[in-house]
Amino acid sequence: MLENELLLQIAKDYGTPVYVYESEKIIHQYQTLKNAFSEVDVQIKYACKALNNLNILKLLKQQGAGLDVVSIEEAELGLMAGFTAEEILFTPNCVSFDEIKKGVEMGISINLDNISMLEQFGNEYGNSVPCCIRLNPHIVAGGNKNIQTGHIDSKFGISIYQLRHILRVVKSANIHVNGLHMHTGSDILDADVFLRGAELLFDAAVDFPDLEFIDFGSGFKVAYKEGDVTTDIEALGKALSSRFLSFCKQYGKPLQLWFEPGKYIVSECGVLLVKVNVLKQTTATVFAGVDSGQNHLIRPMFYDAWHDIVNISNPDGTPRIYTVVGYICETDTFGWDRKITEIKEGDVLAIKNAGAYGYTMSNNYNARFRPAEVLVENGKYRLIRKREDISDLIRNVVMD
Repeated sequence: MLENELLLQIAKDYGTPVYVYESEKIIHQYQTLKNAFSEVDVQIKYACKALNNLNILKLLKQQGAGLDVVSIEEAELGLMAGFTAEEILFTPNCVSFDEIKKGVEMGISINLDNISMLEQFGNEYGNSVPCCIRLNPHIVAGGNKNIQTGHIDSKFGISIYQLRHILRVVKSANIHVNGLHMHTGSDILDADVFLRGAELLFDAAVDFPDLEFIDFGSGFKVAYKEGDVTTDIEALGKALSSRFLSFCKQYGKPLQLWFEPGKYIVSECGVLLVKVNVLKQTTATVFAGVDSGQNHLIRPMFYDAWHDIVNISNPDGTPRIYTVVGYICETDTFGWDRKITEIKEGDVLAIKNAGAYGYTMSNNYNARFRPAEVLVENGKYRLIRKREDISDLIRNVVMD
C-alpha cells in the first residue's frame, strides 16, 4: 500500500499531476490469478492496452506473463520490453489486412475476429501460418455498455451462430486453427459468465482438431469503493479448471488455458496525484478544482466510473462534501458530492484505482501536457516517464 508520506514526497519531487504505480500490487495480482489456476496449464497474456509503459511491461515479463496486444504498435512495445514474438497474441479489430500481414511478418500469434479477415488469411497463408479465432458468444457482460463486447450488436468477434460458415472457410482454405477465443466484456461480476462462455467454446472446439489453447479473455471485476462486489478468482479457478480438465479428456489431448487480464492486474496499483488549484462555492455546490482533468483520466466521464478520492495532505481532517473537477474547458468531473476530509487550496488529492486505462487513454486536449509516471518498488521510487512539455506538442507539426 502506498503511504501518504511517500506520495506527498513524490508530488513534491515530480510535481502534479503525476501517476504513481506500486510494483508489489502488480505482482500480487498476477500471482493471485496464476495460483487460482494452478491445476491447469494456464498462460496469462497481460492486456497491454491497460498500461503500456515499458517498465511495467518488463516487470510483468519478469513474472512470466505473456502479452495481449490490439495493434502493431503495442506489439512493437512488447518486443522492446523483451517479450518474444511467440509470447505475444495479436487481437486486432477492424484493421486492414496489411496490418495482419505485418503481424505475421513479426512472428506474433494472430487472433482473427471477422470472416473477411479469416478468408483473406486463408487465401494468403493456407495452413502455413496458424491462427486463433475470436468468437462472439452473445453473452451480455460488463459494468458499462462501452465495455460490453460479447453481445449481439458488438463489433467484436465472429458470431457463435456463424460457426458453420467459419468451418466452411477453414476447410476450403485449409487454415490451421490453433486456438479459440472469447471476451464478453469488462467489470464482470458473475463468475458464471465465464462458465457459460466456456461451454460455448467447448462445444465449438470439437470441430477444430488442431487446437493448442482456449482463450477466455478476461474482464475480472476489481473493487473501486468499499463494499464493491468483485470476481471470486479462487472460486472461478476451481470451477473452470475442473471443467477445463474434463473437456481436455473429452477432446483427447491437454490444452493450455489462456486469460488476458489488464485492469485486474494494474488497476489497483495506481493513483493519480493532483493539486487543488481553487475552492469554488456556488449556491448548491463546493467545487475543488484540480490541476488535471479528463485529458489525464477520462474514465469518470467516459464510463461513469467511480474512483475514490482522498486528501492525503489532510487525512485526519473533518469530512466535508466536495465535487472534484478538472481544469479542462469541458464538464470534467472526477467525483460528484464526495465526502472528503477538509480541503484547502494547495492540498494534494489522490485519485485511486488509476493504474488501468488512465495514462493510456490520456490526451493533449486544451494543449495540456500528459503527466509524469513514477514506479514504486520496495519502498523506493523512480521516474519511468517524464512529464511532457511544449516540444512534445509541436514535434510533428510541419511549418512553411
